[in-house]
Amino acid sequence: MTDSSVDAPLTLTRALLSVANKRGIVELAEALARRGVELVSTGGTAAALREAGLTVVDVSSLTGFPEMMEGRVKTLHPMVHGGLLFDRASASHHADAEQAGIAPIDLLVSNLYPFAQTVASGADAATCIENIDIGGPAMIRAAAKNHAHVGVVVDPGDYPALIAAIDAGDAPCLPAVLRTKLAVKAFTLTSAYDAAVSGWMRETLAPTEEAPSRLVLAGEKRLDLRYGENPHQRAAFYVADAGRHGVGTSTLSQGKALSYNNLSDADAAFELVAELARFGKPACVIIKHANPCGAAIGDTLEQAYRRAHACDPVSAFGGVVAFDRPLDAAAARAVTEIFTEVVIAPAPEPVDEVLEIFAEKPALRLLSTDALPDPAAPGRVWRQLAGGFLAQDRDARLVQRSDLRTVTRRAPTPREIDDLLLAWTVAKHVKSNAIVYAKSGATVGVGAGQMSRVDSARIAAWKAKDAAAAAGSEASLTKGSVVASDAFFPFADGLVTAIEAGAAAVIQPGGSKRDDEVIAAADAAGVAMVFTGVRHFRH
Repeated sequence: MTDSSVDAPLTLTRALLSVANKRGIVELAEALARRGVELVSTGGTAAALREAGLTVVDVSSLTGFPEMMEGRVKTLHPMVHGGLLFDRASASHHADAEQAGIAPIDLLVSNLYPFAQTVASGADAATCIENIDIGGPAMIRAAAKNHAHVGVVVDPGDYPALIAAIDAGDAPCLPAVLRTKLAVKAFTLTSAYDAAVSGWMRETLAPTEEAPSRLVLAGEKRLDLRYGENPHQRAAFYVADAGRHGVGTSTLSQGKALSYNNLSDADAAFELVAELARFGKPACVIIKHANPCGAAIGDTLEQAYRRAHACDPVSAFGGVVAFDRPLDAAAARAVTEIFTEVVIAPAPEPVDEVLEIFAEKPALRLLSTDALPDPAAPGRVWRQLAGGFLAQDRDARLVQRSDLRTVTRRAPTPREIDDLLLAWTVAKHVKSNAIVYAKSGATVGVGAGQMSRVDSARIAAWKAKDAAAAAGSEASLTKGSVVASDAFFPFADGLVTAIEAGAAAVIQPGGSKRDDEVIAAADAAGVAMVFTGVRHFRH
């Protein structure tokens, strides 16, 4: 008996093929059979291989038991798991295998029932449960544990590398480095699969208001990125929520490769524009470094874009632009008037005229999605800390007109209410402390990420004054505007700053110990103010 080591190449004599995704399986099986590897298979996989003219041994012949219980039980047997877990370097394992008549299985090719895809399709609970794979993960884990002596392949994308390896020498062999790499991928798959199942069961079958005692994050790599926020940081994009429309379901219709910051800003832009869609008119958002520098609705996409751009034309340069509906030629031409990093819009296939216009800007990245994300959909967001991570519900609270409570002597006019709701929606997506001025369906000043709410109000007013000057107007854009604050005014000074900038109506959560003082300042200036009772901090 020859001692096998982890570093030794593995000669293949028998392979077990059992796959839900049959892409490429016939070609792989043909390559194995060509090198004299015996093929063992199950159910639909065996049928597909026989239809291709290959000789296949049914797993039931190996186990001595037929597949039963509608396929639920077929590979959970010592003849299968013994063949996968058999340590070829152990004399006792050899003795046990010989006594039990267990033959080694050198290669497992398996992928799992499409559980996540079934859930995403909206299938009922019984169908989802039936698509929870049991035998597949058990075999994959067994083969991956024993990767010193067994190869395991779970991704059809790895079939070409496997075929190249077995065709490279006189005998069909798998090198140790490849086996180890495939084993890591196998355990990653089973852990992600279990995370998807447990998450679905917790949220669908046993929902609770309590945070789970254990939370597992899993994602599938979509893109390798050139680098992260900075060139010295490695980065990749992983898709973790297949049911949410957005950057994770988007396709790059044209332009350079996407960067970490491109994707981060595109996500921020698309999430905000999805909320603006509820106003029922074409909407546009421009994001710069994760903050909105302009947002507007209009009669056309072009008008919405130009109004969003007018809010802060300096910051809009090199920004990320999102639209709430399929892009048209007029809006596309407007976007290309300045340097823009990314455009994202809901349109699986952009119209040819738009592609022709953007082709003149080959560096501009156009992301096309199948739909807008649902702003009210539940979900979780995470943030890594040293030694752990924070988890919270997505901020899916949407304030409606009926939620507004007028607290001043003057009530806002219907037009002011429209602008208040728009300013409030944008402020929800601005880093705190956030102040947003809006007028006639467009933001006219945004103050973000300041330690003092007064400073945010001042910065937003200052930027609005600069934008007005750039447009050839002496009057600041904030004159006659409304203003939104993402959290309450702790003192009247922030409100007074906004009033001095020209705000005529205010929307804020309320709840400060000094609400009476703030309300009195609004009344003294004849300003209308409404409370929402909701705070939208965004750190």
